[in-house]
Amino acid sequence: MKLGLMLPVQPNLQWTLASQLGMKYAVTKAAPELSGLADPSDFNALKTVRDRFSEAGFELYALEGDEFDMTRIKMGLPGRDEDLEKYRKMLLNMGRLGLKLLCYNFMVGIGWYRSRNDLKERGGALTSGFDIREIDNDVELKISEEQVWKNYEYFLRAVLPAAEEAGVKLGLHPDDPPVSPLLGYSRVLTSADAYRKVMNLSSSPSHGITFCQATFRAMGEDVFKLITEFRKRIFFLHFRDVTGTRECFRETFHDNGPTDMAELLRLTRQYAPDCLIRPDHTPTMAGESNEKFGYTMQGNLFAIGYIRGILDALDNEGN
Repeated sequence: MKLGLMLPVQPNLQWTLASQLGMKYAVTKAAPELSGLADPSDFNALKTVRDRFSEAGFELYALEGDEFDMTRIKMGLPGRDEDLEKYRKMLLNMGRLGLKLLCYNFMVGIGWYRSRNDLKERGGALTSGFDIREIDNDVELKISEEQVWKNYEYFLRAVLPAAEEAGVKLGLHPDDPPVSPLLGYSRVLTSADAYRKVMNLSSSPSHGITFCQATFRAMGEDVFKLITEFRKRIFFLHFRDVTGTRECFRETFHDNGPTDMAELLRLTRQYAPDCLIRPDHTPTMAGESNEKFGYTMQGNLFAIGYIRGILDALDNEGN
């Protein structure tokens, strides 16, 4: 397995700390509003981003998230074919520049969502959570689950050939939270059965999974059995944990949740040995701003040490 870290697209203190941690692999979101450049369908813009990471000693291994406005693609609106052509160009650019993975989602209308970001965790750290009772979810439905499935299949048929040509792997992230509908938008990637359906759409070597184990756990799935089932189709592991159910859960520190995280890594290393792993959604610790909750740095420092400790222990098991 490869250990990576989600870093801002522009250099800052997090880059310095990641370098001091000895991190080699970087993941970033290179959307124009973050990079100050054109979106990654522009070769020179993506090359500039890649080169910045290279100059700082990192291999930019993956892009993550919507790198430009995906509304027309996800909603099936006029103009989506033009956007899909831009998506294909982005994949080809990634291949030319040596980026190996795109973590993407098909969350329509709303990305990952929390109803609270001020829940108290261990020692007063702030964490986020979702409680469906705290939101007004009784709103008019803007798109049906059937249409979301049709839009996803249309998208996949359009982009998979370019991903294969580029040698880029596509890792599909589940809907977070895994409830449908959410604030008027249907969501379909809310169960292991949905992922079985998705994986049956294509056997392409570029078609796989971002295994966000906390989201699968919130679904009520057995994450250990799923790792053994999906195996090498797991391209990316988001390492985090939650306690609760799909309709009411809260984030935890990586060592403070209900999942045996050492067993999670042991199985991943056994069944998906080539996947990338990164810590995800860490609590906000003392002295940090909670503005970008889930992506503050001190929790990531702890998480990297925690992951490395587990991996080192696993390495020593056979000695």
